[in-house]
Amino acid sequence: MKKVFFIIFIVPFTLISQNNKKLDSLRSVFQQQSQNTEKVKTADLIFIESRVSNPALALEYLHKGLAISKNINYPEGVAKNYKNLGHYYVKYHNLDSLRYYFGKAESAYKKLNDHKSLFKVLHAWNRTENLEGSFKTALELSNQSIQIAKNLQHGLMLSDAYQQQSNIHLDKGDFKSSIENLILASKVHDTLANKKPLREAIIKTGIGRTETLRDNYKAAIPYLEEGLAIFINLNHHKWLAITYMELGNTLYHLKNYDEALLNYNKGLKISREKKWNDFIAPYLANIGAIYLDKKEYDKALEYFFNSNKISKKHGSVNNQIIHFNDVASAYFGKKEYQKAIKYFSEAIHLADSIGSIDNLSDNYKERAEAYEEIGSYKNAVADYKNHIVLNDSVFNSKKAQQIDELKTQYETEKKEQEILLQNKEIDLLKQQEKNNNLQRLLLGIGFLLSLIGFYAVRQKLKRNKLEKEKIKAELAFKKKELTTHALHLAKKNEVLESLKQKAQKFKTFENDLNGYQQLIQTINFDLKDDNNWENFSKYFQEVHKDFNSNVKQKFPEVTSNELRLMSLLKMNLSSKEIANILNISPEGIKKARYRLRKKLGISTEDSLQDLVLNL
Repeated sequence: MKKVFFIIFIVPFTLISQNNKKLDSLRSVFQQQSQNTEKVKTADLIFIESRVSNPALALEYLHKGLAISKNINYPEGVAKNYKNLGHYYVKYHNLDSLRYYFGKAESAYKKLNDHKSLFKVLHAWNRTENLEGSFKTALELSNQSIQIAKNLQHGLMLSDAYQQQSNIHLDKGDFKSSIENLILASKVHDTLANKKPLREAIIKTGIGRTETLRDNYKAAIPYLEEGLAIFINLNHHKWLAITYMELGNTLYHLKNYDEALLNYNKGLKISREKKWNDFIAPYLANIGAIYLDKKEYDKALEYFFNSNKISKKHGSVNNQIIHFNDVASAYFGKKEYQKAIKYFSEAIHLADSIGSIDNLSDNYKERAEAYEEIGSYKNAVADYKNHIVLNDSVFNSKKAQQIDELKTQYETEKKEQEILLQNKEIDLLKQQEKNNNLQRLLLGIGFLLSLIGFYAVRQKLKRNKLEKEKIKAELAFKKKELTTHALHLAKKNEVLESLKQKAQKFKTFENDLNGYQQLIQTINFDLKDDNNWENFSKYFQEVHKDFNSNVKQKFPEVTSNELRLMSLLKMNLSSKEIANILNISPEGIKKARYRLRKKLGISTEDSLQDLVLNL
C-alpha cells in the first residue's frame, strides 16, 4: 500500500542531498547570527527549505523566528511567523492551532496597517473554514476580504474575493448567492486593463459547476468546454485535471458514459503523472460510479475501495460518507442488503455528525429501500419520513427561477458590453494597482477553492441532486442542536401517528374498552420509554463531547435526572420545551431548577443558564 506523504514528497536523491546541504548551511548561518532581523529572515528561509522534506524542523524554526521577533520588538517578523504557523497547521488539519495563529496574524497585520498581508491571511483562513463546513465564519471572513479589496482599490483582489465567496455559497447549496458572486467576479475581471485568460476560464468553469449542481447539465457543458479550451491552450495541468473532472461529472449525468469515462481517464492520467492523490481518489470513485450504473458491481467495488485507500488518509469526513454510500449502493445492487444497510448506517452516522442535511436525506432514502427489501417495514417508514423532512429543506423552486433570471441578465449584459460595477466600485477599479506576486498567489488559491467543491460534485454523481460538503459542525452547533431536537421529537410524532390510526379504528367500536385501554397503555409506555432519551443523549454527546464528564467532575453529586435537565439547559431550550420533553409540569421544572441551584451552590442572583452554557 502506498503512503500518501511518500508519494507527494518523493524526490530524486541528488535533490535531497542538495537540499540537505543548503539547510545545513542556513542552520550554520543562523547559529552564528546575533539576535536581529537578519536572524529572523534566516529562520524563515530554513522554514521554506524544510517545510516539505522535514516538517518538524520547519515548525521548530517558525517558533524560533517568532520568539526572536518578540524579543527584539520586530512586529513584521511576529506577524509573518503567525501567518506561516497558520498555514503550517492548515496543511496538518489542526483546526484549533490554525485558528489561533491566523487570529494572531490578523491582529498583528491590523496593528501594522498592512492591509494586503491582512487580505492574504483572511483569504486563506476563510477558505479553510469553508472546507471545514463553518460557513458562517467563512462568510464573515470573506466579507472582510471584500471590504479590504475595495478599500485598497485593487480589482484583482476584489475579483478573487467575490469568487471565493461564490464557492462558500456553492458549498452551502445557496446557488442564487453563488451565481451572484460569480457574476460580480466576472464583472470586476472584465473591467481590468490586462484581462487574464486563466481567470476568465476559472470563472466559466465555476458557472459550469454551478449549473451541474443545479441539474442543468446541458447548460453546463458550453461553460466547461470554453474553460477547458483555455486551460489546454495555457497547458495548465491543475486546472485541466479539475475541468476534466467537472466535464466528466456532467456527461455522467447525461448518461453519456463513454465520453464521461474518456474525460475521467484524461484527468486521472494527469493526476497520476503529477502524483496528486487529492485528484486520484475522486477520479477512481467517479469511474467506480460509472461501473455501478452499468451494474458491474464487483468492478465498481474495486474502484471504490482503491479510492478510499487514498482519500481516508486525508482525514475528510465527507470523503468517508461518500465512500460508505458508494459501497452500500454496490452491495444493494448485488442484493446483499444487510451489508448495504451496514454501510448506509455508517454514512448516516457521519453525515449527522457534521450536520450534512442533503447527505442525510439521501442516506435515509437509500437505507429505507434496503430495509424494504428485507421486510423491515417499520424501519423503512421511519427512514422515509426522515428523508422527506430533510429533502424539503434542500430545494426551493423560487430560488431556481431567480438563478435563471440572474444568468440571463448576465449574458445580456455581456453581449451589450454593459459590464459595470456600482459607481463606487468603478471609481475604485480605475485606480487599481498591479501586483503580479499577489496575482500568482490568488490564482493558486483559486485552484484550492475548486478542490473544496470536488467531493461535493462526487456525491452529486450518485444522487442527481444538490450535494455540498460539510466536514465538521460549526462551533455554535445551532444547526446540529436543531437536528438533534428534531430527531428526538420524530419518535413522538411517530407514536402520535400510530395513536391517530388506532383512534380512527376504535371510533366505530364505542364499546371497545380493550381498544381504549390499549391506547392508554401505548401512551404510558411511550412516556416512560427511556429509549427516546437514550437516542437524544447519544446525539447530544456527539455535539457536546465533554459536557457530561465536565459536569460529573465538577459536581459529582448531580443525579442522572439533574444531568438530563442540565443537558436541555445547555441546548438553551425554554422551560416549556424542557417540561414537554421531560414530561413534567412547568411548576415541576421551576422546583427542579431550584434544587439544582442549591446543589451547584449558586445564589438566586447568579444565572443557572450561564453556568451550564459555560461548562
